[in-house]
Amino acid sequence: MIVDSHQHLWTADYAWLADPALTRIRRDYGIDDLRRNLREAGVDRTVLVEAARGEAAETTEFLATAAGTEEIAGVVGWAPLTDPALADTLAGHRTGTGGHLLVGIRDQVQGQPDDNYLDRPEVRAGLRTIAAAGLVNELVVRVEQLPAVARAAAALPEGRFVLDHLGKPRIVAGVAGLEQWRTLVAPVAARPNVVAKLSGLVTEADPGGWTVEDLRPFVTSAVELFGPDRLMFGSDWPVCELAATYRQVRDALEQILGGVPEAIFATTAISTYKLEIE
Repeated sequence: MIVDSHQHLWTADYAWLADPALTRIRRDYGIDDLRRNLREAGVDRTVLVEAARGEAAETTEFLATAAGTEEIAGVVGWAPLTDPALADTLAGHRTGTGGHLLVGIRDQVQGQPDDNYLDRPEVRAGLRTIAAAGLVNELVVRVEQLPAVARAAAALPEGRFVLDHLGKPRIVAGVAGLEQWRTLVAPVAARPNVVAKLSGLVTEADPGGWTVEDLRPFVTSAVELFGPDRLMFGSDWPVCELAATYRQVRDALEQILGGVPEAIFATTAISTYKLEIE
């Protein structure tokens, strides 16, 4: 059993895809595309993550899609952390089609210019609401926002946090990027309620010429800091297609890790998201 903890679906009309740099992935990506890539990469189940449409309707659609797609074992939906009606929104999703597959919530924190956004009282209230609902707080942040992640996780020890893409280290910056990221991510890794994804790394490297050796020090450092029981494989497909195929992402990680550790490739995702997989 191999579980991909991070993949998306979208249509070409998503607003953020209008960026000229994203022409390569500006098209519809649906279930048939997903299934083809899963077969080629030997992946059995996935977690479908919100794709920055910024609408509750996307989560509703994703849950319904997951309900009819055996390969999708869970959905991380979108909701604004500062929404005073967040609890009602979560309850509404859970009563709809596929509502039992809602495993987490992600807001686009990386888009906030404030490095300390997660320290705001109204944001912390949203994190608590998600945790109280038994859901994962999924965090996509810039590397500069990592200190705030550590503080939020410390302030909410009963909550489960997932750090997407290892906190987006500047892999393209080489040694300088590694040193900056290690310093900032270490306090995050010290929080036992934070799990990190080995995902989104190829697009933080040189998209035109990354190598496995570019990624290696970041992956090995993550294993050292978090341990395999708090790390998950994620393809970040189809974003990864800016720099690599789905299969290339899996193969690169397998090469660095020297195999397919069960924790990283399956059990951590299953336990973190409480996936029900037969």
